[in-house]
Amino acid sequence: MNNGAWASKGVFSAIVSFNRPIGEKYYRLGLEFSGAGAEAFGTSGPGEFCELELSKAALPGPQTIPKELADASDRQILLRRPFSFADVRVEKNKTTVEILYGVVGPGTLRTTTLSRGDSISVIGPLGRGFRVAEGKKTALLVVGGTGAGPALYLAKVLSENYPKIEVTAFAGAKTKLELPFERRLDEVSQGLGFSIAEFAKHGAKSFIATDDGTAGFEGTAADCFSQWLERSSLRSENTIIYSCGPEAMLKQISEIAKKHNIDCQISMERMMACGIGLCQSCAVGCKANDSNEPIYKLCCKDGPVFDSREVVFCL
Repeated sequence: MNNGAWASKGVFSAIVSFNRPIGEKYYRLGLEFSGAGAEAFGTSGPGEFCELELSKAALPGPQTIPKELADASDRQILLRRPFSFADVRVEKNKTTVEILYGVVGPGTLRTTTLSRGDSISVIGPLGRGFRVAEGKKTALLVVGGTGAGPALYLAKVLSENYPKIEVTAFAGAKTKLELPFERRLDEVSQGLGFSIAEFAKHGAKSFIATDDGTAGFEGTAADCFSQWLERSSLRSENTIIYSCGPEAMLKQISEIAKKHNIDCQISMERMMACGIGLCQSCAVGCKANDSNEPIYKLCCKDGPVFDSREVVFCL
């Protein structure tokens, strides 16, 4: 997998091809690039991201603004917003990037108003994405919320480029209504371990966890994964874990990986104002080889994907 096409990153113009809602909270945004943008984003890998210019995007109608965002919705959008890739498709001289996002603030609220044919400024592709080490036979994906986006793209790349690696995904949400997926499979498919259609189309097994038990396992994705792993007979040296989601979940997954001596990569999330390492606002505490004091790396440049062994969590 590509580890960051730094030579090809830049500022490009993209055309919105679709922006459809998924349930009550999530959206799937399609951006189409041509020319140099198509070439740059055509080589971007899972775990990498882009920065969108949203200052000119309109607000939705007052009646559609969630109550919890009513006060913040009028804030001026000065900085770009980072978004990771849920899919990348190259077709002739065009590249389409898909983004899975949730409505959590004034920036993503305005993103919902982007319509087919709109033009938007994009910086990217940025960051260091997921990597695959030689000799791995099993990949375990553990995700929460919009962390499902990079995992879906990762599942696709693994199926196409590493077909001998068996992929299993674990996806969590607070409730069934907050799962960021467009459709569920039938009961027979779910019984065979293919709960999520978006993963199943890449040949990946998948399991759902909800905090309230309205779908799948009752509890968190990390708890579901931990119990499944305890019952499995996987060899640690042949296995790798990839995780993307809330930091509390990443901390728990890192601890599980350490307990079982399994390689693990986690995608950290920070406010990334510039996306290219200039503003220094996205520091991630990491272990130093020769000191008990942490060193700080930049999520936008050294990450967002890190080896779980090096991250110092401050939760």
